Amino acid sequence: MPELGYTLSSEEHGPNALVDHAVRAEEAGFEFAVASDHYHPWVQNQGEAPFVWATLGGVARETADLRVGTGVTAPIIRVHPAIVAQATATTASLFEGRFFFGVGTGEKLNEHVTGERWPAFDERMSMLEESVDVIRKLWTGQNVTHRGEHYTVENAKLFTLPEEPPDVVVSGTGPKSATKAGEFGDGFVSTAPAEDLVDRFRESGEGPRYGQVTVCYAEDEQTARETALEHWPNSAIPGDVSWELPTPKHFEALAADVTEEEIAESVVCGPDADEHLDQIQQFVDAGFDHVYVHQIGPNQADFFDFYESEILPSFG
Repeated sequence: MPELGYTLSSEEHGPNALVDHAVRAEEAGFEFAVASDHYHPWVQNQGEAPFVWATLGGVARETADLRVGTGVTAPIIRVHPAIVAQATATTASLFEGRFFFGVGTGEKLNEHVTGERWPAFDERMSMLEESVDVIRKLWTGQNVTHRGEHYTVENAKLFTLPEEPPDVVVSGTGPKSATKAGEFGDGFVSTAPAEDLVDRFRESGEGPRYGQVTVCYAEDEQTARETALEHWPNSAIPGDVSWELPTPKHFEALAADVTEEEIAESVVCGPDADEHLDQIQQFVDAGFDHVYVHQIGPNQADFFDFYESEILPSFG
């Protein structure tokens, strides 16, 4: 039986709302939550992008059992891995064993803001692997000096540490990243129910597999389609393009011609419980043992009521 989780969508909600949503997710019966780590929303209409580490501090204090991770952080350009190591160590200490660290190679949308060059994928993956190595060294509490291909750390030591280091869960949307997730990660996360990616991960490593389902619950399908188109048109933009666009306005330009029909092809829209369950099952069938649900738009309250009564009971 897979574990079902909830997406803390920091592109759409401010920090106080996200903390409230985490509390309600725990009350409803979700077993974990995944918080996006963005500097910008995908499109301006989403309207938010709080600093994830501050938000997670609030979530840690207001929840008791909910496991929470980032989905995902790119510790390669925007923030130096030595600083990310401190942020994650403090966050893991607050959660007392309930935190996992999701990482990926990022998007230009968020990582270009410091003015650094945006590298090609292979270089970003090399940076990510080295970054995770640096972070794990610092999590030991030892004094660390590191002079690598991409990063330098000089005489650094973390004094606030969790009892046990968190799992590092690596994002993958293609065969190379899925293989790398197995090689240096403790788990795998993806947004597509692709069995071949899970197989690639399991060939090179082991650990939990997290898959994200995007839905838009509303009382009727038409309202859900309109909401999804208004708040998440980027769901119809191909992934290869998404890594390379620098601003929300660029995403808006590409999304200008997206239709409700195209949105409905990638997002479960409406109140049909069977459709929600079928989409979750696609991830389970592909080999994911953790599935977390992203509810598009402002209507989170009705979504929680619906999932609490109609969906979560199917998962124990």
